[in-house]
Amino acid sequence: MHEDLFADAVDQLLRDHCSPQVVRNIEAGQSAQALWTQLENAGFADAMVAESGGGAAMGLSQVYGVWSLCGSHALPVPLAETMVARGLLSLAGVTPPAGPIALAEGRVMQDGTLTCAVVRSGKVAHTVLVQHQAGWQLLPMSQADSEPAAFCLDTRSHWASAQVSNAPSLELALPDMLDLRTLQACLTAAQLAGGLMQTFERTLNYANDRTQFGRPIGKFQAIQHQLAVMSEHVFAARMAAQLGCAGHGMFPDRLRVAVAKARCSQAALLVAKSSHAIHGAIGFTEEYDLQLMTRRLHAWRQTAGSESYWHAVAGTALVDAHPACTLDLLRATTDVASAC
Repeated sequence: MHEDLFADAVDQLLRDHCSPQVVRNIEAGQSAQALWTQLENAGFADAMVAESGGGAAMGLSQVYGVWSLCGSHALPVPLAETMVARGLLSLAGVTPPAGPIALAEGRVMQDGTLTCAVVRSGKVAHTVLVQHQAGWQLLPMSQADSEPAAFCLDTRSHWASAQVSNAPSLELALPDMLDLRTLQACLTAAQLAGGLMQTFERTLNYANDRTQFGRPIGKFQAIQHQLAVMSEHVFAARMAAQLGCAGHGMFPDRLRVAVAKARCSQAALLVAKSSHAIHGAIGFTEEYDLQLMTRRLHAWRQTAGSESYWHAVAGTALVDAHPACTLDLLRATTDVASAC
């Protein structure tokens, strides 16, 4: 019940302060500070921080609903990423910085510069927690040389060697087989689940409201079939995302995350395609809100590895790392009760 009340509070705040127009304004370059201040003042960003650090010490299963809402509201600031980053920093005894924090994988080059091919929400983040081959560092986005990436709020960012050497290395200990990509895939699967459900509900409502030849298009068998297939993918993705966040604490099971991210990324392509097919031309217009969601479905599908990457992770676990019966592995991976 506690986490339901928490998610309800987030939902109400986002309904009040994260309208489609606000999302458009931030994507167009307006400041996201007003929206972030509302989230910060409500304490949501510190949900995974230890109680000794002023947080609520929530685990993955408790914040799943919040991350899903970040997806369904097309939240244009990295709340989920900040929650994870602040939780990691608090466990390491590091005081988390104020403001939104992005997560990114990077690489330190031979000349000492640091490159991140993609910083999700880099345009609206104040800092980025980077994992590279030499460890972890927390770097200010204001010091980065950034270029636009495929999604409008993302960046390709580079830091000079002097900036990298001046940023202290962080001792962030993760359980075996876990890395930043796994954590990012876990939260992105939850966001995908919320975005997929929102896209489906919007499409279903449109099909019931839009009339053609004297009746709603949702009454036509071809449209009903598309909606039925969409619903199968949407609800399967939601179950998989919940599975990825099952258990206590802030560290997920990597194999569960592989299942979650692969299933949600796979659903993103089909749901976005079917939604636009049902909406027709209006769904592609800038003025219509559908594109705010479907563009994110495509971006999140690629974040922290697409379905192909995570299918390979799951396949490796099945073929190389599990000598027992395959069914036993499937049962262990999909049994939510065993993770709680």
